[in-house]
Amino acid sequence: RLAVLVDGILQSSTIEKGEVRLNMEKVLVNEIIYDIVHRAQFRIQNKGGKINVEMGPELVYIQADKMHFTNVVSNLIDNAIKYSKEVPTLHIEMKQKNGMVKIAVSDQGLGIKKEHLNKIFDKLYRIPTGNVHNVKGFGLGLSYVKGICDLHDWKINVQSKFGEGSTFTIDTKQ
Repeated sequence: RLAVLVDGILQSSTIEKGEVRLNMEKVLVNEIIYDIVHRAQFRIQNKGGKINVEMGPELVYIQADKMHFTNVVSNLIDNAIKYSKEVPTLHIEMKQKNGMVKIAVSDQGLGIKKEHLNKIFDKLYRIPTGNVHNVKGFGLGLSYVKGICDLHDWKINVQSKFGEGSTFTIDTKQ
């Protein structure tokens, strides 16, 4: 567990210093989202959960580092599952308009209090949960997501209502 933390901090530091080399290529967004959702379905089926995916019939491509893009979407979906209530219900949406692609990952989970929203992308920040220790993590995932979005010149936003869930949205260029 300590080795994973150290690796995460080193990777985060590399991103902060701008030392990450992106391998930009034409990436099929639909395929990556469906692959990640397919793997995530297995984890939540036992809990009676479900993931709804809303994408148009057209194939959507963006210029991105495929590995990092996959990690970003995986992280957002993993967090949505991790912070969901007993029966996870997720909604993944992808829209394409005017050369922009919007990807949204929504859950009906715990939600985030307003006072924490501006800190969730900070490295090592974890929302205080008191004596509740059922959610494991180091506070590096969203920092990584933000760093990769910044490197790609994408915007990431979060909307959340405590007790009702959260939606993370990434706006990318095609």
